[in-house]
Amino acid sequence: MSFIKQDPQRLIWQYNDRYLWIEAWGENSLRVRSGRHLPVMRNEHWALTEVPATSAAQLTYGDKHVTLKNGKITAVVNQQGQVSFWRDSERCLLQEFWRQRGEMGEDESAHGQYVSALNLEGREFKPIPGGKFSIKARFEANDGEKLYGMGQYQQPNLDLKGCMLELAQRNSQASVPFLLSSQGYGFLWNNPAVGRVTFAQNGTEWEAAVSEQLDYWITAGDTPAEISEAYARVTGTPPMMPEYAMGFWQCKLRYRNQEELLTVAREYKRRQLPLSVIVIDFFHWPNQGDWMFDSRDWPNLDAMIAELKTMGIELMVSIWPTVDNRTDSYKEMKQNGWLVHTERGLPINMDFLGNTTFFDATNPGAREYVWGKAKRHYYDKGVKLFWLDEAEPEFSVYDYDNYRYHAGPVLEVGNIYPRMYAKTFFDGMKAEGEEQVINLLRCAWAGSQKYGALVWSGDIHSSFRSLRNQLAAGLNMGIAGIPWWTTDIGGFHGGNIHDPKFHELLIRWFQWGVFSPVMRLHGNRDPQILPEQPYRDGIAQCPTGAPNEVWSYGSEVEEIVTGCLQLRETLKPYITQIMQETHSKNTPVMRTLFFEFPDQPMSWNITDQYCFGPDLLVAPILYEGIREREVWLPEGETWIDFYSGERYAGGQTRSHAAPLNQIPVFIKEKGKYRHILPM
Repeated sequence: MSFIKQDPQRLIWQYNDRYLWIEAWGENSLRVRSGRHLPVMRNEHWALTEVPATSAAQLTYGDKHVTLKNGKITAVVNQQGQVSFWRDSERCLLQEFWRQRGEMGEDESAHGQYVSALNLEGREFKPIPGGKFSIKARFEANDGEKLYGMGQYQQPNLDLKGCMLELAQRNSQASVPFLLSSQGYGFLWNNPAVGRVTFAQNGTEWEAAVSEQLDYWITAGDTPAEISEAYARVTGTPPMMPEYAMGFWQCKLRYRNQEELLTVAREYKRRQLPLSVIVIDFFHWPNQGDWMFDSRDWPNLDAMIAELKTMGIELMVSIWPTVDNRTDSYKEMKQNGWLVHTERGLPINMDFLGNTTFFDATNPGAREYVWGKAKRHYYDKGVKLFWLDEAEPEFSVYDYDNYRYHAGPVLEVGNIYPRMYAKTFFDGMKAEGEEQVINLLRCAWAGSQKYGALVWSGDIHSSFRSLRNQLAAGLNMGIAGIPWWTTDIGGFHGGNIHDPKFHELLIRWFQWGVFSPVMRLHGNRDPQILPEQPYRDGIAQCPTGAPNEVWSYGSEVEEIVTGCLQLRETLKPYITQIMQETHSKNTPVMRTLFFEFPDQPMSWNITDQYCFGPDLLVAPILYEGIREREVWLPEGETWIDFYSGERYAGGQTRSHAAPLNQIPVFIKEKGKYRHILPM
């Protein structure tokens, strides 16, 4: 086999200027790298951590194939360089899509090679100006396969088979390119380039617009949980979530000054309503890039933070990565090359209330500079919780080819920005001795979880349609390895506080929010309140939405929502147990039914129910006017109605009441944490 190079550590195939490397990378897992011109092979690990070589991996050289077996997965490579992955000799998990001319024997056919005049290869490297490549990886479609994960997309599809997904970051879109297959494997596209993936009925195709090599990781497992844990071992797990973060978070667009914020916090305490976190949103600063409070609106931070702490409330503060060109920060960062570069046109990345450029989170110097400012003006004053907004980052025009980071062109490395933004504050706080770091971000990439990233679903619309999208997004984010996830309860854009239709949406969203990883109220409510001064010091001022507290919507809403807050408090011991699992194994908090019941075919087909941890089954109300819905109860268990205490045998679908003040929730009678659940 002249194309196969014998190596004790990895499988190597090489022909002319093409190379293929496959090596064991964790238990039951393999890493695949391929490209052209081996001497310039790129060695970044991207989302992966280094793992020790496993002695269990076995290389076997045959006349026509070479195999690399690592536990439950085996890679087979033929002389043409085609790769297929097998669970055993009869069960192919995934194979490259090749349609090549030439003759072959029966043995090659068994491993997926087809004679064809199409002359298509499973790996395509098309040269582009500058010496790099646009890359495609093609795989055969598996009949009946279902695919999950991939991060957060604003669409209602839980099963992604048949979908085309942009591999790029946008406001409300987070590309986290890990998928879990119903065939029993997990797949990480380990490449931060802007691109696309198509999960078609006749094949799967991954694309990277600009790259030097193809890089992916694949694992095999008996259950989704086993696959998820294998992925966690090579990409990391989140810190332990702090106890306060498991309660209720109050936020709105936006508290304009210190007295306004304290008035709301005091009112929560006066009404004896549970409140764990209160948030100061954007434009509390003099200008973008100052990274400090405007002392005219926030005159006594020490007293404010001290009072909040006496009430048992943590303070979260918004940080934007934008730097206005009128600030001292801009001049200093421009001089040092710490800003995102524009390839053509004016050096402006975003024009919201100012001409601004993003700090370059891929640049170590920029990260150190921004954290230094945040430490001095926020952390040293007692702020330990940051809202890292605009984390995609949100370019005013998503011309990805027009921007460049320290790490490379955005087309080549752009998807890694939100992870490096999270790392900026994670590293800074860890250096100060903080262990339970949690920061809110609007975007993520593979591995963001290990930097304490709590991702929320962005500036979404206030509608039931949007609510349905968020359920799919949250479940797929958990599968993709981002277990800390939340939404703006009620949606962000719209929602008139006097509209009964919005009241119903808000109630249903709140009821779902109780059983979400983080329960956080936010939104830009109508009617809007314009700033008293449109400009101050020549700088445009930001409007604020209508009130967005639980008492802002009338007595009926307040009564139901108050019950939601109290219920969340009673669930804290249970949530703590879930978060400990998540900390050790990166287990999703919101779990698809097939994650808990993979052997029951029905669990792979139901998309509007989920498990909150291992013992609670939740059936949210996702349509206006619904007061009853069907609920499937998995077999092999007895299920207890959370509210009435009635018991039901599993293995049935039943119609269940859903009055405005309740959604269907069931407790597994013999659950792992049954003893600490209410009732």
